[in-house]
Parts: sequence; C-alpha cells; structure tokens
Amino acid sequence: MFTGSSMLEILNSKVDLSRRAVVYYMQGLSFREYLNMNFKTEFEPVNLTDLLNNQRAISSGVLSQIKPLEHFPNYLRHGYYPFFGEAPTLYFHRVEEIVNMILEVELPLLRGVEVAYIKKIKQLLQIVAESVPFIPNISKLSQHIGVERITFINYLHYLAEAGLTKHLYKDTDGVNKLQKPDKIYLENSNISFALVSANTDIGNIRETFFFNQLSYKNKIEYVSSGDFMVDNKFTFEVGGKSKTGEQIKNVENAFVVADNIEYGFQNKIPLWLFGFLY
Repeated sequence: MFTGSSMLEILNSKVDLSRRAVVYYMQGLSFREYLNMNFKTEFEPVNLTDLLNNQRAISSGVLSQIKPLEHFPNYLRHGYYPFFGEAPTLYFHRVEEIVNMILEVELPLLRGVEVAYIKKIKQLLQIVAESVPFIPNISKLSQHIGVERITFINYLHYLAEAGLTKHLYKDTDGVNKLQKPDKIYLENSNISFALVSANTDIGNIRETFFFNQLSYKNKIEYVSSGDFMVDNKFTFEVGGKSKTGEQIKNVENAFVVADNIEYGFQNKIPLWLFGFLY
C-alpha cells in the first residue's frame, strides 16, 4: 500500500519503475474491510446504485451480524490504515510521523518546498481538520505563508499528490494543477484525529469519510445545493441523525446521508453504509 511517505517517491520514480513493474495505488481500508479484519465477518462490497436502491435490505444484512454503530466511531478515529492492530496506543503517533516525513523530508527533497514554510503548511492541515469544511481563500493563505499565489496552489497540489489532502472542484473534467480547489479535506479522518485530537469537527469528519469512500470508485464534485455531486447525477447532503432534506428539496436524485442511524428511509441513508462500497 503506497500511503503516506512513499507516495511522492513512487511518483517521482514512476517512469523508471514502469519499465520493471506495474505501480498500483492502494486505498486505505474501507469500513467494510475494517469490520471483516476485526470481527471475522465476510461482508461483500456493494456498488453505489445497489446501495441507493436497496439500502434497507443491505442494512438489514449487516445488522443481522454486527452493530455497525458500535464500531464506526473507532474506524473513523483509527481504522483506515492496516497497521491499527500493531501497538494501538502508538497509532496516532505513527500517523503523525508519516505526515511529518512527507512535510519535513519529502516535500523539500522531492518537490522543492522551502523548509521555512513547512511549519505553516502543517498548521494549514490542522486548520483543515478543524473546519466545517475548509473553503480556501488562496490570496490570504498565500500571504500568511509568505509565498506567491501560484506557488501556494502548487503546494496544495503537492499535499493532494502525497495523499494528505483531497480537493473538491466544481468540474473535475477541466481541473488542472494550477486551479484552486473549492473545498479542501484531509485525505481521511484518521489524519484529523492524529493532528488535532479533540478539536476535530464532527461535520468535517463525516464529510471527510464520505468523500474518501466515494472518491475511490466514483467521480465527486462540488455542488452549490448539497455537499457533493457524484457521477454527474446524484446529490448528497451529509449530516447528523436529525439532518433533513431541506437544502436539497428541489434537487433531483438527491439524498440525505445521516450519521448515527442504523436504517435509512426513502432518500435518507446511514452514513456508515457508504463504507461498504469497496
């Protein structure tokens, strides 16, 4: 699995490696995989269309074997990387070490980022973790860090390239690396807990999980009504148990994704269920 500190080095050597080996990028564990590894279940992945059309039956099948809400918070905190079972008390320390390796060694060495800016870039990641979600003001952020606007956008691109952040755009088809993202998330919720611990924002954590799990196989874009547009067709609004569809009431193919519920109803779907897509 190329996560954390190995990603930039792999990308840097991709041309040479392609002559001798096939290079794969492996996503971190899904919630489904986390459950299978920990509790010896054998849940199979479902595709998005089946999930939307048969959510009640899929939820019932899972709930007949395990109570997902008992384990979902643990997954969000420390279930994404497969080394969670090795020295659990050191898990966050290991995740932060990966982050520091990328920021302090690989970005300067492989991408030419000046060491003087690394501390402020790490502070930016912490701000992203605490936001609901983070909508970047590129001009102000570049001034704060002390670099030109284009240089700062390049730095954002490097963070995404290294697997530390995920960026949401209005139109992913036309995206180039110098385009500013409409929203920025950390790549997964475990990084949030490693960086800011108790200061994580629950709304941010929910959206980070949804973005992470859906973007592995589906196209995700920014949308003005709702939180995410998926595959140019489905709109999703992500929130807590009491989340309503008021913000998407006039939108076709729109769904509410709610945390802390076992079963959904009509267009309201449990958040944890989107962890069964791969």
